[in-house]
Amino acid sequence: MARGTDRAALAAEVCTALKRCCPGSSAEPTGSLASGTADSFSDIDIAWVVPDARFPDCLARGVAALGEVQPVGSVRSDPDFHHSDRRRLLFVRFAGVPLFWRLDLDVRTASVAGDPHYDEGNPAARAREDEWSRPASALANAIGAVKAVARKREAEARGLLDRGFARIGEDDRATGDWANDVTRLARVAALRDSALTDLAAQVIELAARHLGSGSA
Repeated sequence: MARGTDRAALAAEVCTALKRCCPGSSAEPTGSLASGTADSFSDIDIAWVVPDARFPDCLARGVAALGEVQPVGSVRSDPDFHHSDRRRLLFVRFAGVPLFWRLDLDVRTASVAGDPHYDEGNPAARAREDEWSRPASALANAIGAVKAVARKREAEARGLLDRGFARIGEDDRATGDWANDVTRLARVAALRDSALTDLAAQVIELAARHLGSGSA
């Protein structure tokens, strides 16, 4: 099992597990981990290119393969590509590792591996409203806001929070009292979807640790 304190080791083990579960595929880090610009808040971006004929099978087997590396806490599919015939973007949270270390797994078939815009804006690829969780997405924005403030990117944090509130129909906006802003968004997301209660509590604790205590 990958150690929860070693992000690079976790990423390497994920790549190995994915290639093992789908012969003929390739998996490699992208983004800041690949470029050497990662900081302590960076997530894990991995591109997984699979044979076209094995796309459904690899999707079905991939999460189980990840669980053999580190227990999986949750998996979300980007709604923009939920029904794409050759692409998925999966957001994976592992149990026992920092919340900042979300795995963003970009799965593509070999035939579209070189097309970064495949199925963008294709309505047939998009999930129906009942196939994705707006509260879970809003909670991801709350985590992103903690990261943005910690990096001194307050405009980015404000945008993430405002979009998070809007996504769940909440008439609220960021105030700049960041810990309270994140706490409010996390709490209302959990109220909208009780399955998010534990994760919301972790997000509130994360905000308190990095931004100070929130009392909202």
